[in-house]
Amino acid sequence: MADKSLNRDTSALDPTLWDHRWGFHDTKLVVFGDNSVEMTGSRYNLCGYRMPYLIPFINNELDVTIDFSSPRPLTTDHKVTPAARNEAFLSALAGALRPDQTSDEDRERLLHSHGQTTTEEVSRVLYNDLDRCVDLVVWPESDEDCQALVSLAVEHDVVLIPFGGGTNVSSALLVPDAESRMVVSVDTRRMNRILSIDRANLTATVQAGVTGAQLEEQLAKEGLTCGHEPDSSELSTLGGWIATNASGMKKNRYGNIEDLVENFTLITPAGTIEQQYATPRQSPGIQLQKALFGSEGNLGLITKAVIHVHALPEAKKYGSVIFADWATGVSFMEALNRTGVKPASIRLVDNLQFRLGQSLKAAPSGTKVVMSKVEQVFVTRIKGFDHHTMVAATIVYEGSDAEVAVQEKVVAQTAKQFGGIQGGSGNGERGYMLTYAIAYLRDFLADYYIIGETYETTVPWNRIHDVCEAVDRVANSEHTRLGFPGRPFTSPRLTQMYHSGVCLYFTHGLYHRGIEDGDEKFAEMERNIRTAIMDAGGSISHHHGVGKLRRSVVGRVASEENVAAVKALKAAVDPSNVFAVGNNIFAAPRSED
Repeated sequence: MADKSLNRDTSALDPTLWDHRWGFHDTKLVVFGDNSVEMTGSRYNLCGYRMPYLIPFINNELDVTIDFSSPRPLTTDHKVTPAARNEAFLSALAGALRPDQTSDEDRERLLHSHGQTTTEEVSRVLYNDLDRCVDLVVWPESDEDCQALVSLAVEHDVVLIPFGGGTNVSSALLVPDAESRMVVSVDTRRMNRILSIDRANLTATVQAGVTGAQLEEQLAKEGLTCGHEPDSSELSTLGGWIATNASGMKKNRYGNIEDLVENFTLITPAGTIEQQYATPRQSPGIQLQKALFGSEGNLGLITKAVIHVHALPEAKKYGSVIFADWATGVSFMEALNRTGVKPASIRLVDNLQFRLGQSLKAAPSGTKVVMSKVEQVFVTRIKGFDHHTMVAATIVYEGSDAEVAVQEKVVAQTAKQFGGIQGGSGNGERGYMLTYAIAYLRDFLADYYIIGETYETTVPWNRIHDVCEAVDRVANSEHTRLGFPGRPFTSPRLTQMYHSGVCLYFTHGLYHRGIEDGDEKFAEMERNIRTAIMDAGGSISHHHGVGKLRRSVVGRVASEENVAAVKALKAAVDPSNVFAVGNNIFAAPRSED
């Protein structure tokens, strides 16, 4: 048994987090009698003030009148499926781990049986029930714990499902319906330490259960940063980033996950897979590890990784630019990409998201009223922008003072070519930080029969408008076909740029009160929109992964020979299917697929 003398929190559940919703327990949106809304807590720049414009915006855009005095009833007595017990395994496990490292309590089992996919997971657990729950939760604290756990699972024919931050939005944590063996959720979040830092080469060896927030906090004490900031970085884990092939908002400066990881350890039933040493790059022949990014829990437990770290940036600034319309904004982004000088992060939001951001502001008072009117006159009358077509790019600059100065200059020069108006650093910071708070808005609206989901995809530059048109067209036609009231909210943002294309991230929502099986019909619509995205030239996913959610289109991604090779890899490292999470090509088809 591994050394357990380390001083660490052994509580099973983080009390700062919501049970099944997104994020932290001190943060939520509440509605008042005058239909203004406030975000509680102090974590985000949306907290602590009344928002009088949000509900009117929602009613107007969805073309409905929502009754915010009558919320959707929550499930108060959750059905937790009876636990399957493998007594021989449990007896052996008791000899390998401490009692506080395991739990079969119903609450823990339910918490570890889902991620954050709206229709298949969050809606089910909040308003109905999940079909199948894990039978046991285990918290390993070391590689030795993980090796013991995997060995016992092989010996006693038990299923292991890796669990990181629980933030995935691809139904990847759902227990496969047909699984009859005992299923154990392996929560890695106690494996949250930096094991070593190599300052000479700017790398760190880090346990895979560390969250983005914990990682940055520990590195900052050493004057360092990793720089990987997915939208979920407060809660998601390093192992989860590798397992889903994740991308961060600052990938322009720090790279995507495959760029910043030099080596990682995967413990499988066949043994430990890792490179014998980490180097910046090598050419040793076929590198199995390259194929393990995006493994989605199908092959083993990721326990640690060697990652790149950087000195904290000398300068950090925010910025924003407003453009007349989406097409102009996209042209600006492409032109900026071709310059080769890109800020750490630059994201273009369409008009709907631009106006959503405006609706989350407080009512202006005092001199702000005058300034707001002056700004409106300048933008709309002098510059001729239409409030219902204008879009915005929000920017984060990081680096040395000289680097940031060059980036600001190139952005300004390029924006000027497309008639862009500088929107200021305050709007840039607000737009960037809004990313961390937007999921709370999803959960707030869900209580009032507004359901929403996101679709992210990689798109060639010359197919951006085709994909946007396809999403809008199918969302509207499906909305009518399935009989939903009002109209849908469909809105893209361009979040990452590459040589040959971009990541588009769509937000889609609608009102479903009074619609029988509204969640299921929305899920059907969602599948049809994902198909339309691929038909128009988009990829199956840019960074969320496949999980079980995209199983209906996974067959379009790779050739039969490719699929056979991956299945052969699975058979080699996990012949008894201990890691039977059933994601990606291993997902069983739905009856409706």
